[in-house]
Amino acid sequence: MTRNTAREIASHLIYELSFTDLGVEEFLDARLSAENFADLLPECELYEELPNEKQAAYIRRLVTGVSQHAAELDTYIEKYAQGWRFDRISLVASAIMRLAMFEIMYMPDIPNGAAVNEAVELAKKYDDPETAKFVNGILGSFVREEIKE
Repeated sequence: MTRNTAREIASHLIYELSFTDLGVEEFLDARLSAENFADLLPECELYEELPNEKQAAYIRRLVTGVSQHAAELDTYIEKYAQGWRFDRISLVASAIMRLAMFEIMYMPDIPNGAAVNEAVELAKKYDDPETAKFVNGILGSFVREEIKE
């Protein structure tokens, strides 16, 4: 499994976390299980390989970090989504942007450009081209204005 695949799985889990009352650890234990991957495989080839220990740790770090920093991340999304109220942004797009912003802010080993590019690619795959442009614009503004390299 590549880091891109692990990031994509994390984006699914961040999105799904919006619909559960489970705690993050309990949620991740259930979703990163061999049984869950086997159940999801017929729907999505992404789940054909169970993450190894390093990949699972990366996924857990992303999902847990986004959960812990959701309010902060959402504030940035709302700040740069000029003309849009946060509740009008699709849950898919917000999950993708939260993930990218978390990587940019809290994972210095991930280049900012890689985080933005991966987010745009995920938005293209799971939403429409306009959403991908929207995600790119918000993340680009966020990096230019908030991140001092």
